[in-house]
Amino acid sequence: MLRTRTLKQFMQVILTPLLALCLTAAPFAAGRASAAAQAPSQIDAVLLIDVSNSMNTSDKNKIANEAMKMFIDMLSTQGDKVGIVAYTDKVQREKALLQINSATDKEDLKEFIDGLNRGAYTDIAVGMEEAVKVLENGSDPDHEPMIVMLADGNNDLDESTGRTQSQSDQELDAAVETAKQKGYPVYTIGLNADGKLNKEILAGLSDETGGKAFTTDSADDLPQILSEIFASHLKLKVVPVQSITADGSFQEVTVNVPNESVLEANISIMSSQPVTAKLTDPSGKEVQIPSDEVLLSKSATYSLIKLLSPQEGDWKLQVKGVPKDKIDINLVFNYDLELQIDAVSSTAFKKGDKIDISSHLYSNGTQVTLSNLYQDMKAVLLATDVDTGTVEEIPLDNSGAVFKGTFEIKDSHDYELKVRAEESSFYRESDVLKISAKTGAAATSGAGTGGNTGEELAADSGSSKTLYFVIGGLILLIAAAVALWMLRKKSTRGFVGQMVVEVVDGNTGEKTYPQYKKLSAFRGKFTLHQLLQLAPELKESEKLVFTPGKNDRLLLKGGEGLSVERSGRAADISRGLELKSGDRISVNLQTVDKTIQLEYLI
Repeated sequence: MLRTRTLKQFMQVILTPLLALCLTAAPFAAGRASAAAQAPSQIDAVLLIDVSNSMNTSDKNKIANEAMKMFIDMLSTQGDKVGIVAYTDKVQREKALLQINSATDKEDLKEFIDGLNRGAYTDIAVGMEEAVKVLENGSDPDHEPMIVMLADGNNDLDESTGRTQSQSDQELDAAVETAKQKGYPVYTIGLNADGKLNKEILAGLSDETGGKAFTTDSADDLPQILSEIFASHLKLKVVPVQSITADGSFQEVTVNVPNESVLEANISIMSSQPVTAKLTDPSGKEVQIPSDEVLLSKSATYSLIKLLSPQEGDWKLQVKGVPKDKIDINLVFNYDLELQIDAVSSTAFKKGDKIDISSHLYSNGTQVTLSNLYQDMKAVLLATDVDTGTVEEIPLDNSGAVFKGTFEIKDSHDYELKVRAEESSFYRESDVLKISAKTGAAATSGAGTGGNTGEELAADSGSSKTLYFVIGGLILLIAAAVALWMLRKKSTRGFVGQMVVEVVDGNTGEKTYPQYKKLSAFRGKFTLHQLLQLAPELKESEKLVFTPGKNDRLLLKGGEGLSVERSGRAADISRGLELKSGDRISVNLQTVDKTIQLEYLI
């Protein structure tokens, strides 16, 4: 009975809307030219932190911790992922990518940062290599990956280990090459309090991977730098509101929300002393802080007010601080806007041709038709001559609900066309439209431009017929979909809770710091080796497999040669060992003489 009811729900929830979508889409097939829905960009960030003793000089007050916590608070309320790697000449502590689904998740990350301790020696390669692995093992393909590194750029290797600078350099080069190939930009923040910053190393990491390098002589600048990195990665801009010197009373500043496409407005208030804030919306009504639409995060050196889908217009922020304390206020808006370049009408080009260019903004997949939004932005066409490398910047007209202009082909060369539009708080760039005037070749657009080439437009005249064939095929596939759904349901069950992991060296007795591994990223099953970030020396652990059990429990099975203990007694895992929240087990690895200690928590 339960299985029948589940199948019926599947038919109602999945298949019925699918059929309806197919049938209602047919009349519009011939005219399709609109963009696919675009979800707001999500971030997968790894915060890479040098926790060697040299940071006691560079950042004695641990402002870096405060800055990283503010970075976390600026992330969206749901969807972004954050991982943390703290290193010296080894990985001191690590947190795998955690998807933020609630305020509790952010607090979990910030508490982890507060618990970081410092140690001797430094090896940048160790940290960079581990940060790349964290992204490789947990990054979502639809998210924007990034690594944010705080360091002074200098190595201080432990001579007793026999490790050489040459070995470290080779591993660092390999890690950077992987980051470059995978599309992981590295943003470096160099702390130069003692004047010994290795700018070249840090700048090289950023340049090679498409990130940006920042340097500062004072850790007090870190919150501002982290804000710049957050904004830069999402094509936003930090908008300075005002710096004030507190006088003990409420002082008012204006926060302008420029349009209704703002998803979130992050108001950061940075000060060395506690502050109190009041907020009034554009209608003059006082808004409670915090409330359902206004979130508040506070730490030792900052307060962050996040306005969710705020009303357009002038908000009034009143801030009261300790007399003579300097208070810096900045804004970062997060927008639900994408810029797409439209298809061109011709399919063949030659020297002297003039091409009409148009570009539109899209919000959640729907074309924006508010002309004032376009008029508030400055747009240019960036035309790159691929043969010569020269870039021509052509201003575009923004008087209507479109950016438009004309590009004249100067030579029989290949060209790449891209539109950039910006205003004071953000900018957007379209994907690249490629054209060739060498042999009369057709224009081709980059993924996600939202337009069709001339050949595609011609092909659309027969797309209705094609769609009917597709509908028929979909109907025939529905029965197979039901069967596949039943088969995959078991194999894609998710996990809850987290695993606390500690590794004990059998020779020295040393134990690593606890690592908290969220299990929600896995589906169906995972191995202990995956949980250990696929460390090659721990490959033996891949024999141990976890699957979801009933009532949020884990079922553990293993192959030959693995010794598992629970409560000090050997456990039989050949038939499956059930783990509930709070259970602890030890896994003895024979090939490397290490013991993995695990605790399952919900």
